[in-house]
Amino acid sequence: MTDLTVIILTKNEEKNIEKCIRSFKTVAKRFVVVDSFSTDHTEEICKKLGEELKMQGTSVDFYQNQWINYAMQLNWGIANTSIDTTWTMRMDADEELLPELADEIEGKLPNVSQDVNGIVLKRRLIFMGRWIKHGGRYPEYLLRIWRTGKALCEQKVMDEHMILSEGKTVTFDYDLQDNNQKDLEWWTAKHNWYSNREVLDHQLFLQNQGEGNTLESGASSTKQAEKKRKVKNGGYYKLPKFFRVKIYFLYRYYIKLGFLDGPEGKIYHFLQAYWYRFLVDAKMYECEKNGTKMKEQGELKA
Repeated sequence: MTDLTVIILTKNEEKNIEKCIRSFKTVAKRFVVVDSFSTDHTEEICKKLGEELKMQGTSVDFYQNQWINYAMQLNWGIANTSIDTTWTMRMDADEELLPELADEIEGKLPNVSQDVNGIVLKRRLIFMGRWIKHGGRYPEYLLRIWRTGKALCEQKVMDEHMILSEGKTVTFDYDLQDNNQKDLEWWTAKHNWYSNREVLDHQLFLQNQGEGNTLESGASSTKQAEKKRKVKNGGYYKLPKFFRVKIYFLYRYYIKLGFLDGPEGKIYHFLQAYWYRFLVDAKMYECEKNGTKMKEQGELKA
């Protein structure tokens, strides 16, 4: 067992949370679930798992905290749950470790060099049961494991990343996967919610009102995350509204070979690279036309 605490944020994740925790096998010493007052069976499942995993020396500790935004909720969990393991890890409830990654964490993490404070993992996306390999979606490199006390989540409304306070990172070989068990109706509702956050995040960027350390201010995360942020703010958003959506979809679906992902890929790349981006532009246009600012977003209601 690795000296590792895993933080998972939840809100109505009864379809995902058990799958997430069980994917660690015997790797993690402790799970910290920070829940924003779920109304389904999330709490019941976590407590039942906690009783079961206690037999192997693993604890599942369930906390509740009022949601403001993802970064504040995650940082609350880091600061208020008495984490005393050498390493801390961030997981979303709809994610899981592939067996090879679980073994790699168990084998490599205790022997990482002392000058390394962050572990970068590769994430693959499963959509409607299919691995989305193309369209620029894989591999996605994310800083997900850090020496306790050496990282926080950047204070952003959207697309927030873990940032290191000091030290180097190394990248592990195997994948975690985003494999949400909820349906397409939930996915579209979530991305409608995301679109509001995206608009507000860009408005704050233009007004230089971002709070705390961010990738824009030179904070350390992954090179991929830093590059994407620069391209998005310095390239994509400088193109004309709606036109940029077409260019982005053509780039993802044809140039980056998204069409090779089959029917599921066609649905995903159209919805994520065209419909979602068009919706963001439409809401930006509406705000500019009416001289309004997007409101602060609460938690997802879907």
